[in-house]
Amino acid sequence: MKLRHAAVGLGAVSLLAAGAAPAALAGPADTTYLVISNSQTLPKNLGAAVTRAGGTVTKTYPFGVAVVEAGASFRGVAGTTVVRDTGFDADLGTHVAFDAEQLPPSSGNDDARFDLQWGHVPVGAVEAWEDGVTGEGVRVAVLDTGFDLDHPDLVPNVNLALSADMTGEGLSYALPDAFSHGTHVAGTIAAADNGFGTIGVAPDAELVLVKVLGDAGSGSFEDVIAGIDHATDVDADVINMSLGGLVPRTEDSNEVTKLADATYRAVRHAYQNGTTVVVAAGNDEHDLDGDGNILNLPASAPHAIRISAYAPTGWASENWDGNFFVPATYTNYGTSGITFSGPGGDVAYPTNEPCTVGGVTQPCWVFDLVFSTGSNLNPAIASYYWSAGTSMAAPHAAGVAALIISEHGGEMRPAHVEREMRLRAIDAGKPGTDDFHGRGAVHSGH
Repeated sequence: MKLRHAAVGLGAVSLLAAGAAPAALAGPADTTYLVISNSQTLPKNLGAAVTRAGGTVTKTYPFGVAVVEAGASFRGVAGTTVVRDTGFDADLGTHVAFDAEQLPPSSGNDDARFDLQWGHVPVGAVEAWEDGVTGEGVRVAVLDTGFDLDHPDLVPNVNLALSADMTGEGLSYALPDAFSHGTHVAGTIAAADNGFGTIGVAPDAELVLVKVLGDAGSGSFEDVIAGIDHATDVDADVINMSLGGLVPRTEDSNEVTKLADATYRAVRHAYQNGTTVVVAAGNDEHDLDGDGNILNLPASAPHAIRISAYAPTGWASENWDGNFFVPATYTNYGTSGITFSGPGGDVAYPTNEPCTVGGVTQPCWVFDLVFSTGSNLNPAIASYYWSAGTSMAAPHAAGVAALIISEHGGEMRPAHVEREMRLRAIDAGKPGTDDFHGRGAVHSGH
C-alpha cells in the first residue's frame, strides 16, 4: 500500500492556504492581467486603448472580462479595472494507491470494483439506474487537472472533440503516478457501466474534459475562467469544479475582490446560459458564516452549488454504526457557504485492523475514502485509487444533477436543477438548513 499525506486538506485543490497572503500579489509583477469592464460588456475600443497603454489583448469574454499581456507598468484603460492574474498552487491532498494485482471478484453488478464505491448508496444512484435514469443525454464538463484519455472506464463517455486544454500542458495527465485528480473526479461522475472497473453516479452521461490546472497542481485564474467559458460554449449541462480555496482579504483586498469579480462573472455567464455549476466547498475546516475577511473562490460565486463532504466511520468494519452522513473532519461548513453535502471520504476511523471488501483487503479506514479511476501507469492495467475531500463530494453531486436533468429529458434550467436537488436531498443533519449539510445530502430521489 502506498500513502500520500498532505499537510493541508484532503483531496481538493486549494488556491491558497487559509491565513496565507496571495503569493503573487506580494511578489514580482506578472505579465498577465485580467481587465474587467465597469459594465457587463467590454469597451468597443478596448484593443486600441490597450495597445496605446502598452499591452496586447489576447482573449475577450462576453461577460466583460479580457486577458491582456503587458509590462509591469500597465494600469488599465478607461472604463475598466485591472488586476494581475496571481496564479495559484494546488494541494492535491491525501491519496491511497490501489494494488492492481488485487483483483476482486465480480460484485452483484458486473463491474468488478463497484463494491468499493460506498458513495453510490447514500446518493441513491443504483435506485435511479433501476428506474432507467442513468444520465443519458446530459453533458458534464469536468474542470480539473489532466486526464487519463485511454482509461477503459472513461473512454466510452468522453467527448474528445469538445474537450480542451487551457494550460498549454496538453489534456492528458503526464506525471509518472496514478494520482490524476481529474481522472478520479471524472470517473466518480460518469465512469461507464461497462462490465469493468468502477461505475460513475451517472454512467451514461457525456464527459467533456477541460484542463484548467497543471498536472502538478498549479494554475491561473485566466485558465479557470477560460474553462468555464469553454464549457458554456459547448453547451455543458453541468460544470464540476473540484478546485478552490480560501483567499484572505489582506492589504491586497482590492486585488482579491477584482479576481473574485472576474470569476463570478464567468460563473454567472454559465448559469445564465443554462449550465449548472457545482463547486467543492473546500477542506480548511473553516466556518464560512460571517467572515468578511475570507473569500472562498470560486465556491462563493453567486449561482454556484457548493458541496461539503461527509463519510462513514469504519464502513467496512464490524464497528460501523450505519451512518454515512458524518461530517468530514476537514470540510468547510456554514449555512451561508454550503448548499448540499456529498460523499467525500475521511480518515477518521482510529485503528488499523484489516477489512476485506469485494476481495480487497486493506486497513479498515482506507475503505472510508472514495474509490475511483486513476491514471494508467501500465496501459495494460487500468489504475484506480482512494482519495478524500470535497473534491470527491462535488462530483457525486454533479452526478446527481446529471441524473435529475436526464430524468427531465436532458434540458433543465440551473434554478430548476437546484430546486429539484433541494426537494430530493436527505435532511441529514439538524432539521432544515444545517451547517455541514446545507439544504441536505444530495440524493437522486429514487
